[in-house]
Amino acid sequence: MGAYIASRVVSGLLVVLVAASLVFFLIRLSGDPVQMMLGEASGTEQARALRQALGLDRPLAVQYLSFLADAVRGEFGQSFRYNQPALPLVLERLPATLELALGSLLLSILVAVPLGIAAAVRRGSFIDWLASLLAVAGQSTPIFLLGILLILLFAVNLHWLPSSGREKPILPIVCLAAYSLPLTTRILRSAMLDALARDYVRTARAKGLTETVVIYVHALRNALIPVVTVIGMRMGFLIGGAVITEKVFGYPGVGRLALQALAYRDFPVIQAFIAVIALLVTSLNLVIDILYGWLDPRIRIRT
Repeated sequence: MGAYIASRVVSGLLVVLVAASLVFFLIRLSGDPVQMMLGEASGTEQARALRQALGLDRPLAVQYLSFLADAVRGEFGQSFRYNQPALPLVLERLPATLELALGSLLLSILVAVPLGIAAAVRRGSFIDWLASLLAVAGQSTPIFLLGILLILLFAVNLHWLPSSGREKPILPIVCLAAYSLPLTTRILRSAMLDALARDYVRTARAKGLTETVVIYVHALRNALIPVVTVIGMRMGFLIGGAVITEKVFGYPGVGRLALQALAYRDFPVIQAFIAVIALLVTSLNLVIDILYGWLDPRIRIRT
C-alpha cells in the first residue's frame, strides 16, 4: 500500500504539472494583458516598459522555463490586477469555496443516500417515481437558472435568506447540491438493486437477519463503492467548477476570482488557481482509491 500511495503521489504531481503547463500556453492565446490594462495606450513606450516589467517581452520558451522554476517553489508571480502574489490570493479565497463545496456535498449525501435506498427497496412505488423525477429535473435544470429562481423566491419575495455574500450561504449550497444529488441518487439506487439481488443477501435473509441489517449492513456497504467514485468526481467538480454558482450569488470564492482573472487576463492568478485545483483533485482521487479497500476487502491494490 505504501508503494502504491507513493506512485499515486508522483503521478498526481505529474498531472498537476501537465495541467499547469497546458494552462500556461492556452491562456496566452486569449490576448495581451498589457492591452487590457492600458487600453488605447498599449502601443506606447509605457506599454513596452510595462510588458518588460511583467516579463512578457521574453520568448515564450524562456517564460515557460521561468514559470516551471517558480512553480516548483510555490511561486506564481505577482497578480497583474491586484499587484500581490498570486498564490496567496487564491489560497485566501479557497476556504470559502471549500465551505461551499463541502456544504453542498454533505447536503446531497444526506438527501441522496436515504432517497436512493428507499427507491431501491420500494422499487416501482411512489418514492421510486419521485426519486426518478427529481433526478431528471435536477440534471436538466441549469445551475444559473436554479440560482436565479432561488434568489427570486427566498431572497426577493420571502426575504428569508440573503441573495449574495458568504454570510448564511444556504442558497448557493442548495443550488450546487441540486446538481450532484440526482446522479448520486441514481447511482445508489442502481447499485442497491444489484446488491439486493446477490446471493449473499438471500443468504443473509435465509439466516433470519432482520431486513434493516440486510439492507444497511450487507447490501449498502457494497453498493457504496460506485457511489464513492461518483462523490469523488463530484467533489472535484464542486471545488473547481463552482464558478457559475459563485457568480450568480456573488459568493467570494476562488471560482469567482478565477473568472475575474480570466476577464482581466491575469495570467499568474489563473495559473495558481489551476495548480491548486489540480492538486486538490488528485489528492481526492487518492483518498477515494484508499477508501475502496476499506469498503470492499476483495479489492486488492497491486503496484
